[in-house]
Amino acid sequence: MTSSRPYLVRAFNEWILENDCTPYIVVDAGVQGVQVPTEHVANGQIVLNISPGAVRGLVIGNGALEFSARFGGVPMQVFIPLQAVMAVYAKENGEGMVFGSEPGSPDPEGPDGDTTGTGDDGQSGDRPSGRPTLKVVK
Repeated sequence: MTSSRPYLVRAFNEWILENDCTPYIVVDAGVQGVQVPTEHVANGQIVLNISPGAVRGLVIGNGALEFSARFGGVPMQVFIPLQAVMAVYAKENGEGMVFGSEPGSPDPEGPDGDTTGTGDDGQSGDRPSGRPTLKVVK
């Protein structure tokens, strides 16, 4: 089956806007193909406001999300493969969704898998889970 992420991102974006809130996305800036202003990346992630007042020409396709925006007054075309979108949420109340990894998506910790949280037998160990963390910045 195809990824459900593009459908969910579109649906949550619409739902957040219909409730008069501001949609934000959290992006893994380390995913290949991500084009975002690197000076605003922190801990490998960037949080972006994708509301109609903040961006122009937002297109949430089945493979990528793209728009143009100004960062510090400098215009930029932003391109984000949808597998790099880690979360979509409303700025005002934090309502939204954090995405886990999907089959076929790159492992956020890399191919070595040293921090997956499971041992060779597939059972949970004492190591961190390796899942991305979401921090709401207000």
